[in-house]
Amino acid sequence: MKYLIPTIKLVSAAVWLSCSVSQAEPAVELSISDLVTQSMQAFDTPGMSVAVVHQGEVVHLAGYGYRDLANQLPVAADSYFRLASASKAFTAASVAILVDEGKLSWDDKVVDHLPEFRLQDPWVTSEFTIRDLLSHRSGLVGGAGDSMIWPEPSGFSRQEVIHNLRYLTPEFSFRSNYGYSNVFYITAAELVARVAQQAWEDFVAERIFQPLGMACYAGDMPAEAVANSAVGYGTRNGDFFSIPRNGIDGKGLMSAAAGGLVCSAAEMTKWLQYLLEQSQASTNSFRVFSQQQLQEMWSPNTLMAVTNRTRQLHQTHFSAYGLGWRMQDMHGHKVVHHTGTLSGYQAYVALVPELDLGVVVLNNGSDSGARMAVMQSILDSYLVVPEPQNWVAFLQQEREEREQRAASRTPDLPVGTGEVLLPLSAYAGYFVDRWFGGIEILHSPEGLSFRSERMINKVGSMEPFVDHSFVIRWQDPNVAADTLIQFQLNAKRQVTGFELMPHRVQVGSRHAYRDMAFSKVADSAPVAAEATGDD
Repeated sequence: MKYLIPTIKLVSAAVWLSCSVSQAEPAVELSISDLVTQSMQAFDTPGMSVAVVHQGEVVHLAGYGYRDLANQLPVAADSYFRLASASKAFTAASVAILVDEGKLSWDDKVVDHLPEFRLQDPWVTSEFTIRDLLSHRSGLVGGAGDSMIWPEPSGFSRQEVIHNLRYLTPEFSFRSNYGYSNVFYITAAELVARVAQQAWEDFVAERIFQPLGMACYAGDMPAEAVANSAVGYGTRNGDFFSIPRNGIDGKGLMSAAAGGLVCSAAEMTKWLQYLLEQSQASTNSFRVFSQQQLQEMWSPNTLMAVTNRTRQLHQTHFSAYGLGWRMQDMHGHKVVHHTGTLSGYQAYVALVPELDLGVVVLNNGSDSGARMAVMQSILDSYLVVPEPQNWVAFLQQEREEREQRAASRTPDLPVGTGEVLLPLSAYAGYFVDRWFGGIEILHSPEGLSFRSERMINKVGSMEPFVDHSFVIRWQDPNVAADTLIQFQLNAKRQVTGFELMPHRVQVGSRHAYRDMAFSKVADSAPVAAEATGDD
């Protein structure tokens, strides 16, 4: 397969990609605008904004497509998107500020600042540092505890998230494996709030956004910013649908420190410029945090695997997670970066300090191919890659191959009888897990339905499967995959509780429900039910 070969040019202050199919064919000019348009079309993305900062200057800044399809509102450079996990860099930066002030050390024990912090293993609890909070090496599986965060809106407070960490079962030894974590970033934000004696949202606004002149938001937003925000979209059967649960409505999120900040490409250029300026400063003067702390954040803490694909595409020799940032070498240069993914929003931030280069890509789709194609094309052009990919075509082909493999596989679905052994009413009632809280199983003429008290979007109908199990079909299929609910009975054939698991043949232990066990406490939900939890 042949790919276009891009190299970057600057023409009249605009950025252009010069492309040719082979050395024998004449080059054609492809602007970043054309690249973005192709990427959005190829990967079902309504809108995107892109910024490129090079040698202290903003050399490209523009919005493309639509931020609101229903009202045909275009994306502008100052349109707001969710940063998703690109928010984590700001959480790490909030810690860095307190380190500079001598109020914290990266290697302080978490329990010294949050005495209520507790994990399953007492020794790990006592040894867990702030650095561990930010570098994804807890021993938990990736995404452990995310059931308390998503789908938004969460019914859990940050304090409850921290309390419930003790119920999450580790899969690996402490500090032995990379396991991506959102709950520990929420913990880090609460630690900052405790030490600073200020809400974390206010701290970020006053100590990061204001000094840099960034009109971005970790908490509540003004109405005019909400009015200029992008709607998040997914696709189903070729059609776009909005995803309001992750939408930008002006309210701060419990998950902000892990993935809830809101910003625009225009405002993010100030962040990129500051990071690059600080990385190359000859003195240790600073407006926000010092060069010393930036280097801490941009230094490896947890090694990550380098796949054959990454090695071949980028000539990568190492990959690691620092503090709020990933890093790897690409074609002889260190690249510091982070992606962000929420249903309906995609973000990608990357910096090449040696080239004084920063790029941000924000969009309101759900296919990561769009951000990847644009980011990698721009990076390749500055890295002067001898034979770069046409990333749009390359990623399209990869997607097609994945879909073909999936279509050829035998469906990983268990087969049931479609019948259960007790009357449907026998399974109804109010059930509680010690950390996830209350679940109401409702019986009506239409059958059984599932409703979570804490996570209000976890609502679904229950389809009889076999014996004492049902398949939960979620009201919003974008919330989660179909889930199996397996009821337990006592010797009197009375329902006493249930467990949840993915509706698959091969379940394994690394799933969102692994640490949940629900017990029946009543035939119907109490008037003011609360989740229980013991110490």
